[in-house]
Amino acid sequence: MRILIVEDEQLLLEQLRRQFEQADYACDCAADGAEGLFLGQENPYDLAIVDLGLPKLDGISLIKQWRSEGRKFPVLILTARDRWQDKVEGLESGADDYVAKPFQIEEVMARANALIRRSAGFASPQLEFGCLTIDTGAKRALLNKQALELTAYEYNALEFMAMRSGQVVSKTDLTEHLYDQDFDRDSNVIEVFIARLRKKIDPSNTLKPISTLRGRGYRFELSETQH
Repeated sequence: MRILIVEDEQLLLEQLRRQFEQADYACDCAADGAEGLFLGQENPYDLAIVDLGLPKLDGISLIKQWRSEGRKFPVLILTARDRWQDKVEGLESGADDYVAKPFQIEEVMARANALIRRSAGFASPQLEFGCLTIDTGAKRALLNKQALELTAYEYNALEFMAMRSGQVVSKTDLTEHLYDQDFDRDSNVIEVFIARLRKKIDPSNTLKPISTLRGRGYRFELSETQH
Protein backbone atom coordinates (compact mmCIF):
# COMPACT_ATOMS: atom_id res chain seq x y z
CA MET A 1 0.00 0.00 0.00
CA ARG A 2 1.14 3.55 -0.69
CA ILE A 3 0.35 6.32 1.81
CA LEU A 4 0.92 10.04 2.19
CA ILE A 5 1.90 11.55 5.56
CA VAL A 6 1.42 15.32 5.98
CA GLU A 7 2.92 16.44 9.30
CA ASP A 8 4.99 19.53 10.16
CA GLU A 9 6.63 18.09 13.30
CA GLN A 10 9.76 16.59 11.76
CA LEU A 11 10.42 14.08 14.55
CA LEU A 12 6.87 12.74 14.45
CA LEU A 13 6.91 12.67 10.65
CA GLU A 14 10.06 10.54 10.70
CA GLN A 15 8.64 8.23 13.39
CA LEU A 16 5.48 7.62 11.35
CA ARG A 17 7.40 7.16 8.11
CA ARG A 18 9.79 4.68 9.73
CA GLN A 19 7.02 2.62 11.32
CA PHE A 20 4.96 2.38 8.14
CA GLU A 21 7.98 1.57 5.99
CA GLN A 22 8.94 -1.19 8.42
CA ALA A 23 5.43 -2.56 7.84
CA ASP A 24 6.20 -2.54 4.08
CA TYR A 25 4.19 0.54 3.14
CA ALA A 26 5.51 2.92 0.49
CA CYS A 27 5.46 6.39 2.07
CA ASP A 28 5.53 9.89 0.62
CA CYS A 29 5.90 12.74 3.11
CA ALA A 30 5.09 16.44 3.20
CA ALA A 31 5.90 18.99 5.92
CA ASP A 32 3.23 21.56 5.01
CA GLY A 33 -0.28 21.68 3.61
CA ALA A 34 0.68 23.14 0.24
CA GLU A 35 3.09 20.30 -0.54
CA GLY A 36 0.58 17.78 0.78
CA LEU A 37 -2.13 19.20 -1.46
CA PHE A 38 0.11 18.85 -4.53
CA LEU A 39 1.14 15.27 -3.73
CA GLY A 40 -2.46 14.25 -3.09
CA GLN A 41 -3.51 15.74 -6.42
CA GLU A 42 -0.76 13.99 -8.35
CA ASN A 43 -0.60 10.48 -6.87
CA PRO A 44 -3.04 7.58 -6.29
CA TYR A 45 -2.69 6.98 -2.55
CA ASP A 46 -4.38 4.24 -0.54
CA LEU A 47 -4.47 6.52 2.52
CA ALA A 48 -3.44 9.98 3.68
CA ILE A 49 -2.50 10.84 7.27
CA VAL A 50 -2.96 14.58 7.84
CA ASP A 51 -2.14 16.80 10.82
CA LEU A 52 -4.71 19.58 11.25
CA GLY A 53 -2.25 22.26 12.40
CA LEU A 54 -0.19 22.59 9.23
CA PRO A 55 1.70 25.66 7.91
CA LYS A 56 0.85 27.22 4.51
CA LEU A 57 -2.48 25.36 4.30
CA ASP A 58 -4.26 23.95 7.33
CA GLY A 59 -5.35 20.31 7.38
CA ILE A 60 -9.08 20.96 7.16
CA SER A 61 -8.70 23.23 4.12
CA LEU A 62 -6.37 20.66 2.57
CA ILE A 63 -8.90 17.84 2.95
CA LYS A 64 -11.77 20.00 1.67
CA GLN A 65 -9.72 20.84 -1.42
CA TRP A 66 -8.95 17.17 -2.10
CA ARG A 67 -12.59 16.19 -1.73
CA SER A 68 -13.80 19.05 -3.95
CA GLU A 69 -11.46 17.73 -6.66
CA GLY A 70 -12.78 14.19 -6.35
CA ARG A 71 -9.87 12.65 -4.45
CA LYS A 72 -11.50 9.73 -2.64
CA PHE A 73 -8.68 8.01 -0.74
CA PRO A 74 -9.38 7.62 3.00
CA VAL A 75 -7.97 10.31 5.30
CA LEU A 76 -6.88 9.87 8.92
CA ILE A 77 -6.42 13.16 10.78
CA LEU A 78 -3.96 13.81 13.61
CA THR A 79 -4.84 16.55 16.04
CA ALA A 80 -3.45 17.93 19.29
CA ARG A 81 -6.68 19.82 19.84
CA ASP A 82 -8.86 18.73 22.76
CA ARG A 83 -12.09 20.42 21.71
CA TRP A 84 -14.57 17.94 20.30
CA GLN A 85 -15.72 20.60 17.81
CA ASP A 86 -12.34 20.42 16.06
CA LYS A 87 -12.68 16.66 15.60
CA VAL A 88 -16.20 17.08 14.24
CA GLU A 89 -15.03 19.81 11.83
CA GLY A 90 -12.23 17.52 10.63
CA LEU A 91 -14.62 14.67 9.95
CA GLU A 92 -17.15 16.96 8.27
CA SER A 93 -14.40 18.30 5.97
CA GLY A 94 -14.12 14.82 4.49
CA ALA A 95 -11.79 12.93 6.84
CA ASP A 96 -12.68 9.35 7.72
CA ASP A 97 -11.20 8.96 11.21
CA TYR A 98 -9.01 10.80 13.72
CA VAL A 99 -6.36 10.18 16.36
CA ALA A 100 -5.71 12.75 19.10
CA LYS A 101 -2.16 13.57 20.18
CA PRO A 102 -0.36 12.25 22.13
CA PHE A 103 -0.94 8.80 20.67
CA GLN A 104 0.74 5.44 20.31
CA ILE A 105 2.09 4.75 16.81
CA GLU A 106 0.44 1.32 16.98
CA GLU A 107 -3.00 2.95 17.25
CA VAL A 108 -2.32 5.07 14.16
CA MET A 109 -1.27 1.98 12.21
CA ALA A 110 -4.30 -0.02 13.37
CA ARG A 111 -6.70 2.76 12.35
CA ALA A 112 -4.87 3.22 9.04
CA ASN A 113 -5.14 -0.50 8.25
CA ALA A 114 -8.85 -0.49 9.12
CA LEU A 115 -9.52 2.51 6.86
CA ILE A 116 -7.72 0.90 3.93
CA ARG A 117 -9.67 -2.34 4.39
CA ARG A 118 -13.02 -0.59 4.67
CA SER A 119 -12.34 1.55 1.60
CA ALA A 120 -11.81 -1.68 -0.35
CA GLY A 121 -15.05 -3.16 1.01
CA PHE A 122 -13.59 -5.53 3.62
CA ALA A 123 -14.58 -5.27 7.28
CA SER A 124 -12.38 -8.10 8.54
CA PRO A 125 -8.57 -8.10 8.48
CA GLN A 126 -8.75 -11.59 6.96
CA LEU A 127 -9.70 -11.73 3.28
CA GLU A 128 -11.10 -15.16 2.38
CA PHE A 129 -10.91 -16.50 -1.18
CA GLY A 130 -11.74 -20.18 -0.90
CA CYS A 131 -8.51 -22.03 -0.16
CA LEU A 132 -6.55 -18.74 -0.03
CA THR A 133 -6.60 -16.50 3.05
CA ILE A 134 -4.91 -13.11 3.14
CA ASP A 135 -4.36 -11.78 6.66
CA THR A 136 -3.89 -8.03 6.30
CA GLY A 137 -3.17 -7.63 10.00
CA ALA A 138 -0.34 -10.15 10.13
CA LYS A 139 0.73 -9.38 6.54
CA ARG A 140 0.75 -13.02 5.48
CA ALA A 141 -1.08 -15.34 3.12
CA LEU A 142 -2.17 -18.94 3.70
CA LEU A 143 -2.98 -21.58 1.10
CA ASN A 144 -5.11 -24.40 2.50
CA LYS A 145 -4.27 -23.02 5.97
CA GLN A 146 -0.53 -23.31 5.32
CA ALA A 147 1.50 -20.10 5.44
CA LEU A 148 3.10 -19.13 2.13
CA GLU A 149 6.70 -17.96 1.95
CA LEU A 150 6.22 -14.56 0.31
CA THR A 151 8.60 -11.62 0.16
CA ALA A 152 7.27 -8.26 1.35
CA TYR A 153 6.74 -7.04 -2.20
CA GLU A 154 5.09 -10.29 -3.30
CA TYR A 155 2.68 -10.05 -0.38
CA ASN A 156 1.94 -6.37 -1.04
CA ALA A 157 1.23 -7.05 -4.71
CA LEU A 158 -1.11 -9.90 -3.77
CA GLU A 159 -2.94 -7.83 -1.14
CA PHE A 160 -3.34 -4.89 -3.52
CA MET A 161 -4.88 -7.05 -6.25
CA ALA A 162 -7.03 -9.05 -3.82
CA MET A 163 -8.56 -5.86 -2.43
CA ARG A 164 -9.59 -5.10 -6.01
CA SER A 165 -10.75 -8.62 -6.81
CA GLY A 166 -12.39 -8.83 -10.22
CA GLN A 167 -10.97 -5.47 -11.32
CA VAL A 168 -8.21 -4.89 -13.85
CA VAL A 169 -5.05 -3.57 -12.19
CA SER A 170 -2.43 -2.13 -14.51
CA LYS A 171 1.30 -2.56 -14.09
CA THR A 172 1.51 1.19 -13.49
CA ASP A 173 -1.13 0.97 -10.73
CA LEU A 174 0.87 -1.74 -8.98
CA THR A 175 4.15 0.12 -9.31
CA GLU A 176 2.68 3.37 -7.96
CA HIS A 177 1.18 1.64 -4.93
CA LEU A 178 4.17 -0.54 -4.09
CA TYR A 179 6.93 2.05 -4.37
CA ASP A 180 7.55 5.65 -3.39
CA GLN A 181 7.50 8.49 -5.90
CA ASP A 182 11.19 8.18 -6.79
CA PHE A 183 10.96 4.62 -8.10
CA ASP A 184 11.81 3.95 -11.75
CA ARG A 185 8.39 3.33 -13.32
CA ASP A 186 9.91 1.49 -16.29
CA SER A 187 11.15 -1.42 -14.19
CA ASN A 188 9.90 -4.90 -15.08
CA VAL A 189 9.98 -6.12 -11.48
CA ILE A 190 6.16 -6.24 -11.36
CA GLU A 191 6.18 -8.97 -14.02
CA VAL A 192 8.66 -10.94 -11.92
CA PHE A 193 6.49 -10.59 -8.79
CA ILE A 194 3.40 -11.76 -10.67
CA ALA A 195 5.19 -14.79 -12.10
CA ARG A 196 6.51 -15.78 -8.67
CA LEU A 197 3.11 -15.22 -7.06
CA ARG A 198 1.41 -17.50 -9.56
CA LYS A 199 3.83 -20.31 -8.74
CA LYS A 200 3.41 -19.87 -4.99
CA ILE A 201 -0.37 -19.50 -4.69
CA ASP A 202 -1.19 -21.89 -7.52
CA PRO A 203 1.59 -24.50 -7.60
CA SER A 204 -0.56 -27.02 -9.49
CA ASN A 205 -1.67 -24.38 -12.03
CA THR A 206 -5.33 -25.30 -11.54
CA LEU A 207 -6.79 -22.25 -9.76
CA LYS A 208 -5.39 -19.58 -12.13
CA PRO A 209 -6.19 -16.73 -9.71
CA ILE A 210 -4.19 -14.08 -11.59
CA SER A 211 -4.98 -13.54 -15.24
CA THR A 212 -3.07 -11.31 -17.65
CA LEU A 213 -5.05 -8.98 -19.89
CA ARG A 214 -2.74 -8.03 -22.71
CA GLY A 215 -2.12 -4.30 -22.84
CA ARG A 216 -4.31 -3.69 -19.78
CA GLY A 217 -2.78 -5.39 -16.75
CA TYR A 218 -3.75 -8.14 -14.33
CA ARG A 219 -6.93 -9.34 -12.65
CA PHE A 220 -7.14 -11.31 -9.42
CA GLU A 221 -10.21 -13.50 -9.25
CA LEU A 222 -10.70 -16.52 -7.04
CA SER A 223 -14.09 -17.97 -6.16
CA GLU A 224 -14.93 -18.73 -2.52
CA THR A 225 -15.70 -22.29 -3.59
CA GLN A 226 -12.40 -22.97 -5.35
CA HIS A 227 -10.08 -25.39 -3.51
